[in-house]
Amino acid sequence: MLLALAFRHLWVRKLRSLALLLGFSLGVGVMIALLSVGEAMLDQSRDVALVGGGEVTVLPEGIDIEAMRTGGPAGMFFTIDRARFLTRLVLGGPRYRGMVHTVSPAIEGKLLYLCRSAAAPCRPIPVRAGGEIPSRALALGAGLDLRQGGWNDSGADSQYIAPAPQQLYDEIDRFHIPGRPDSTWGEWHYFNLVSGSNEWWYITYLVGGAIPSGRWGGRLLITHRRPGGYDRFTADVPSAQVVLDTARADLTLGPSTVRQRNGVYLLRARAEGPGGPVELELSLRPLPNRYFPPLELRQDEFVSGYTVPALAAVATGRICVARRCSPVKSAPAYHDHNWGVWREVTWEWGAATGSGLSLLYGGIYGPATGSGASDISPPFFLALADSLGVRQVLRFGRVEYRGSQPAEGGLRANAPERFSLMAARGPDTVRLAVVVEHALASELTISGVPRYFLQMRGWFTLSGRVTGQMISDSGRGFFETYADSSAAYSSGVGSPSTSGWAHSQTAVRLSPSSSETISLYPSSWRIRRVSMTRF
Repeated sequence: MLLALAFRHLWVRKLRSLALLLGFSLGVGVMIALLSVGEAMLDQSRDVALVGGGEVTVLPEGIDIEAMRTGGPAGMFFTIDRARFLTRLVLGGPRYRGMVHTVSPAIEGKLLYLCRSAAAPCRPIPVRAGGEIPSRALALGAGLDLRQGGWNDSGADSQYIAPAPQQLYDEIDRFHIPGRPDSTWGEWHYFNLVSGSNEWWYITYLVGGAIPSGRWGGRLLITHRRPGGYDRFTADVPSAQVVLDTARADLTLGPSTVRQRNGVYLLRARAEGPGGPVELELSLRPLPNRYFPPLELRQDEFVSGYTVPALAAVATGRICVARRCSPVKSAPAYHDHNWGVWREVTWEWGAATGSGLSLLYGGIYGPATGSGASDISPPFFLALADSLGVRQVLRFGRVEYRGSQPAEGGLRANAPERFSLMAARGPDTVRLAVVVEHALASELTISGVPRYFLQMRGWFTLSGRVTGQMISDSGRGFFETYADSSAAYSSGVGSPSTSGWAHSQTAVRLSPSSSETISLYPSSWRIRRVSMTRF
């Protein structure tokens, strides 16, 4: 009877019955979909390929999670660049010590090929391999379930996490051998130091040429800015008297040397100039955590590398000019290391330290292609650091140069009176403005066009917002750029597009790419453990 009444009701009220059935079907379908999504999330949360322990997993930017799980080709070549730097100073450094309890780097599911014997013909066997730091994995609750043997940190593991000063600076500051001899290859140590209120030094230990089998050699370049002018000193050294170390920063150019011991740079130099010889003996000690890791840009045969072991440092020692010696006591100093192919290459660069922050900005203009264009272009980078390490890395597209003033150097060249840039990253925005107080010009020819290399000293002001906090700082620093010869004799005020400061080459950045940049999270996050997975 009940079935008959129900069927009769459905038959008589057809539209109402259809709406009822449709709503019921939609409800059931939504419930099934939600349960399926929940089951998939639960499966992924238990997946060994996705779980390294901890509460946050840091993955390579742009990676396909499903491809990572299944081992598809889209996940084969992703990696976290400068993972050591992130582990030691960014995620695992003193800045977030109250939020991050443990950082554990890991390599998961790497495809390797093994040979059974080195003596027999190789028949490679594909295997999947992974790697972890045992103590860090245990701290995350992701340690191995050992049945036999031990699983403890090796010396290499300890060095990865917390290297001694000698190990750290050997890792980030060392010499390189080009893949093939190239006459435009160059590599150098660059130092600057401020020895007085109106006195400073530029010191460059340079190795260049067709290393190692062609014609090459070394050169020591020293520029002294004294009250009243500049003095230059040089010393050329044949390759037979040059010794460079590909495992550390050590370099010998005849009687001039650079040695790094336990994080302290020991400089000895001797060069000749119009005013007599210069000799120096200096000890340069980098301030803690104020370094920037190696970056290398490659495109076809173009290579450009850069690292800053001492964004801010203190120098002590003595400098003698024409046998008149002056002591150097706790002088502010800086050190970077450059390498690469420098054919038709110019750059924008600046480094300065204020009362609380150190800044570094830069980018290179590489040679143009046959069509006069390139698929690589700005932005450049602006890095901010303090006593806790790198605070943020931002990007900018151009430097606005304004005004014109005579540059020293005896070339009738002009330098800008001031310049500024705006850098941003997500919600963070910073403005850097510089008033140029002194400038030294050197003449070069690039692509057959005469240009002027400008080394400037100036007063900077920095303002903006970084990681949710307002910042403001000021101080003095060193800055470099190039100017066309048309700009050298301009006396009017203008912009880069009207006063000759614009570059005609294709812009090639020496900055982190989209997959290389360092993401610094807001200080409002509360994170206890972080797992870093490298693929």
